[in-house]
Amino acid sequence: MQLRIVVLPGDGVGPEVTEQAVRVLREVAGIHGHNFHFEEHVVGGGAINLNGLPLPTTTLDACLAADAVLLGAIGSPEFDHLPADRRPEAGLLMLRRKLGGFANLRPIISYPALIDASPLRSEIVKGANILFVRELLGGLYFGEPRGILSSNGSSAAFNTMRYSVSEIERVARVAFEAAMKRKRKVTSVDKANVLETSQLWRQTVTRIAADYPEVELDHLYVDAAAMHIITNPRRFDVILTENLFGDILSDEAAVIAGSLGMLASGTIGGAIDLYEPVHGSAPDIAGRGIANPLGAIASAAMMLRYTARLADEADDIEAAIDNVLDAGYRTRDIATGDNRRVISTSEMGGLVCDTVAQVADIRHAYHAV
Repeated sequence: MQLRIVVLPGDGVGPEVTEQAVRVLREVAGIHGHNFHFEEHVVGGGAINLNGLPLPTTTLDACLAADAVLLGAIGSPEFDHLPADRRPEAGLLMLRRKLGGFANLRPIISYPALIDASPLRSEIVKGANILFVRELLGGLYFGEPRGILSSNGSSAAFNTMRYSVSEIERVARVAFEAAMKRKRKVTSVDKANVLETSQLWRQTVTRIAADYPEVELDHLYVDAAAMHIITNPRRFDVILTENLFGDILSDEAAVIAGSLGMLASGTIGGAIDLYEPVHGSAPDIAGRGIANPLGAIASAAMMLRYTARLADEADDIEAAIDNVLDAGYRTRDIATGDNRRVISTSEMGGLVCDTVAQVADIRHAYHAV
């Protein structure tokens, strides 16, 4: 397998966690004889410091020529004084739009070893496994017109939530196709009792569901969904929702996994797929070697699964994460109680690398028998 990967370490802890994800990918390539070519570029705050732009043309061109993009994190308070279109986050939104990925996949898994890391009771989160399918290129984040108006010493701001039938159809099909490989249930989240966009969303998703008779569909208002995610997360399989709701709900669901640092994501459907951990840049802990790289490493596994179609290799990485956690190793964000195996970012990456090799050996031996 030949795979050209553009790496965008980004800001804060992004370079630290991305380094470990690349380390694991190199291990996988070495084990299986793949050729993964890595090309690193600047984005976000680092790019602003170099040339004043959060997404330089050279970075974007490299991403558009790649097979996949692996991103660390974007954002830093030192740039909050800049106009909105010059801040690091503007670079991320532009990158998403240019790459064209419209479906953001965010798995939320309750790892048995991390039950105590969740603030929720163990009987609530045990066995929870949710896949969020979030529409990523529409809604309030991209709708026009938008802006801030000032008149006579007073200001008002406005954003536009807008969705077309085609935008809803294409992301709905991603959700139903994913459900066919899971427990065959889709929960569509909207606010159809208030918003016209949600009324169109519900009508369209219901129509698309007819093409997937084996998948059970139910609808929830976003406020009810927020409650059920916390009180009964096991009722969900695939959650399909629009951009803003998906952003908020998937972050809320991080309590199921115990930490945002555990969460991976992949953005698919466009010309180039984009993979990144869900957590932010966390500038308060940057450079201290304590960030959790497992979300970034799991994002690398998603890259192998969805872009490279290397399901076995993705399984090996995910199994390695499970095994390392089962052995009691933790970064600071997921360490609880008397757990004494608190390790650094680099040590966690190294353990996953070592375990990936062990898992691959076991799988090869099993298939040989």
